Amino acid sequence: MHSRQEIALVDLGQHVGHVLGTGSWHRIDQDRVDAFAHATEDRQWIHVDPKRAAAGPYGGTIAHGYLTLSLLPHLASDAYAITGVGARVNYGVNRVRFPAPLPVGSTVRDQATLLSTERTDHGIRVIIRHEVQIRGASRPACIAEAITLFVPEGAVPREGAP
Repeated sequence: MHSRQEIALVDLGQHVGHVLGTGSWHRIDQDRVDAFAHATEDRQWIHVDPKRAAAGPYGGTIAHGYLTLSLLPHLASDAYAITGVGARVNYGVNRVRFPAPLPVGSTVRDQATLLSTERTDHGIRVIIRHEVQIRGASRPACIAEAITLFVPEGAVPREGAP
């Protein structure tokens, strides 16, 4: 079920502990995995050699865990939107886990839950738990707690932010 929400930055604190949204499904194809392998120079056969991977432990190629993690901004933008934001600054990621392999050809979506908000001199720093779900699988491909600074519209991120 796709349930993208729009939430005003000034109201974000009221949503701590709640799901911000669940995105729609996105297919992970071999071309995307190959492009990631090329960009990162991580060309391990389990990701880029469909013939060899077919005889491997997963019966086919799987996406890189870091590819899955790098898709969070895209998947999250389909799950929720925070309005009144002039800039987003990535601050870090806590507790990244890859509980299940992500077979190429699968579809994934993000379910985002707001864990905390903190006002700073630069904006509002949030921690959002992302669960990258695989259609038809019992375990997610990735769980990560992303830390992001939302800078209000009209404000400029200052040196030293976040």
